[in-house]
Amino acid sequence: MQPMQVAMAAGDYQIRPMKNAIVLAAGLSASLLAAASAHASSSEWHQAEGGRFRLVTSGKPDADGKLRGVLDIELKPGWKTYWRDPGDAGVPPQVDISASQNVSTADVGFPAPERHDDGYSKWAGYDYSLGLPITLTLASSDTPTKIVADVFLGVCETICVPVQARIELDPNIDPGNPGDANLVQAAFAALPRPASPDFGVAANASDGQMLSLTANLPAGTRDADLYVAGVDGYMFGTPERHEADGKVTFSMKVLERPKSPPGGKGIPYTLTSPAGAVEGFVPYP
Repeated sequence: MQPMQVAMAAGDYQIRPMKNAIVLAAGLSASLLAAASAHASSSEWHQAEGGRFRLVTSGKPDADGKLRGVLDIELKPGWKTYWRDPGDAGVPPQVDISASQNVSTADVGFPAPERHDDGYSKWAGYDYSLGLPITLTLASSDTPTKIVADVFLGVCETICVPVQARIELDPNIDPGNPGDANLVQAAFAALPRPASPDFGVAANASDGQMLSLTANLPAGTRDADLYVAGVDGYMFGTPERHEADGKVTFSMKVLERPKSPPGGKGIPYTLTSPAGAVEGFVPYP
């Protein structure tokens, strides 16, 4: 079976073959395909070979119809899962809410990942339990809401096991649960801060074959790593760090690019350092 990367519901990813990927284990756990009852503002746990996960919402929508939630992922020791762009191997998380009632979009956030090399490939992701914050946009504040989320994750030990579940819940049941509120708040607090001119990256001149970025870091900081997400038809190699004349730069190959200029915000990135992590966008190369 040829390993594939999986498209996110928001359109950030295209399905494409993975290079030098760990072979995905054949088949999905049948128990993960069953839908949970829509009986609470947090779903039941869905068991997987390498852990378990659930969807939690908290509170009422704000004036703009935004409802906050979290995909709560508990991993067993030795297991891992992936960032929004794992690199040359791995399966990025997918949350598809198209079957929901009165929910128009779901934006998934990602804590700062770590760089890993397991001997088979280099990848960006997490080897610990975590929460992926989710911002749900309701179409109307006066319409009954039902969240139906088709969740797809890759969880890996020595091989990757794709796990899938349909999660159903009513966010209006027990929205004031303090445990859920604390979980959601902690997940959003763990997100990288927005980038700024003093802490972020700026694009250098590009020849179309390489993407070069200069890192602006807090005073006294030079140890940094950069994670770039391939979106809108782009795919990049692993960023390589360079330091010269007191400046830190990163360069990466442009492995794939769209035939026509995209209309999105640009290329998302996360920059990490001992001073913390920030995220932002750089122009398409």
